[in-house]
Amino acid sequence: MKSIAVQVGSVTVGGSAPISIQTMWKRPLLKVDESLIAEVNRLQALGCDILRFAVPDMETADLLGELASRVSIPLVADIHFDYRLALRCLDYPIAKIRINPGNIGARWKVEEVVGKAKDRGVPIRIGVNHGSLPKKFQDLSDPAEALLAAAEEEIEILESLSFRTIIVSMKSSDTESTVEANRRFAKEYSYPLHIGITEAGPLIPGIVRSTLALSELLKEGIGSTIRISLSDSPETEILTAKELLTALGLRKGGIRIISCPRCGRSGFDVQGFLKVVGEKLQQDQRNLTIAVMGCVVNGPGESRHADLGITGSGDKVVIFKKGKIVQTVRPEEAVEAFLKEFRSL
Repeated sequence: MKSIAVQVGSVTVGGSAPISIQTMWKRPLLKVDESLIAEVNRLQALGCDILRFAVPDMETADLLGELASRVSIPLVADIHFDYRLALRCLDYPIAKIRINPGNIGARWKVEEVVGKAKDRGVPIRIGVNHGSLPKKFQDLSDPAEALLAAAEEEIEILESLSFRTIIVSMKSSDTESTVEANRRFAKEYSYPLHIGITEAGPLIPGIVRSTLALSELLKEGIGSTIRISLSDSPETEILTAKELLTALGLRKGGIRIISCPRCGRSGFDVQGFLKVVGEKLQQDQRNLTIAVMGCVVNGPGESRHADLGITGSGDKVVIFKKGKIVQTVRPEEAVEAFLKEFRSL
């Protein structure tokens, strides 16, 4: 289901553009320094296309504006209630404003924000969450209908001001109502959808619930940008989203890591090795398969299709390509030798 295209900084959301990945900064924004810039650039290198920040006050708005001028990844200002925060953010190269017109007060306040967003060419995301629905929709028996009705009300406000550079999200912690609300919306509107499960939970439950809901929508062609919302790190959200899109055939390129679960005959510390090299691999955009296997007995044979692999036993570690051993090294040499082979691919 093809939507209209909306430009979010350097990233196109909707239309025929690839599905983009988002995450949200999970700490208060207190200062802009080289350490923060490096962290933001690292998230981008891992595969994040759009990064959102909560903006609770003017100081944060100014800091976010400063950061936006020093990084290339599009930054989004997430604002509630205070229209002045949106106006301040629009003084800076912020790529998108997340604000619900219905919760910032009088119509003239909405008009000011919308007018400035229009002048600056900045899109607005309407974000409807089931946990914070307007009172008049909270008692509807159909939660999907409540989400849709709340989104439609916000859209009507923006459209009445001739503003249509809109992205919409309708999220719940309930997978069924989230899927149904987005499915109904996609039948009636052409605005790009930001899809996700809100408050999905800690790592394992959150990944399972998000995967169930988002894969169902994405297989139907619904969704232009996604966030996997987890009670975990932004890095985990990004890598989970990448893996989901890759598994569905919706994202090309990037490293595919296969690894064994280990067993009683394991002679190589799969988890420990991946902790050391995993992020370096994930930042690489080449289309490669990497195998990290637990034992030398089956490792090379079971992963013959891998472009590069590693395993070991005792005081020996073997590095192999397409199932053929190319190096045998000591355990303390394994990381350096493996990364050298990886760079040479």
